[in-house]
Amino acid sequence: MPDLFERVLLLKQSPIFSEVPTEALRIVAKMLEEEAYFSGDRVFDINEFGDHMYILQSGRVGISLSTDPTLKEFVAELGAGECFGEMNLLDELPRSATVHVLEDSIMLSLEKARLRGLILNYPELSIGMLKGLSLRLRKANLKNIGQKD
Repeated sequence: MPDLFERVLLLKQSPIFSEVPTEALRIVAKMLEEEAYFSGDRVFDINEFGDHMYILQSGRVGISLSTDPTLKEFVAELGAGECFGEMNLLDELPRSATVHVLEDSIMLSLEKARLRGLILNYPELSIGMLKGLSLRLRKANLKNIGQKD
């Protein structure tokens, strides 16, 4: 299990938490639960409801938009330091993708109720997360604009 310092560094390199002040990240890091997944597992399927987001500590996952869980056509592959599942914590809609484990992975998960409690008690956390999400959306927009040319 990584120590608190390693968890804070991992959060800091994650797009959603990159703009959150370090003091707030220390509090988030204490709330993370470690989970192990093996190659071939699925973390969750598209259209499922969920209540956790994940940050990859090690390993690799593939993101699929297909409703067929056996189809492995990935729109993205994520590695250490990257996160997924965060949209569900904010919009309460079903999962928008299936996450396939491509290599044995260790993930740190954060449960929705814990995140909401942290946001209520530490408003700077939500401001930093909003900045991180905005930067991530801008990057995706620029990527889409580049593909149309």
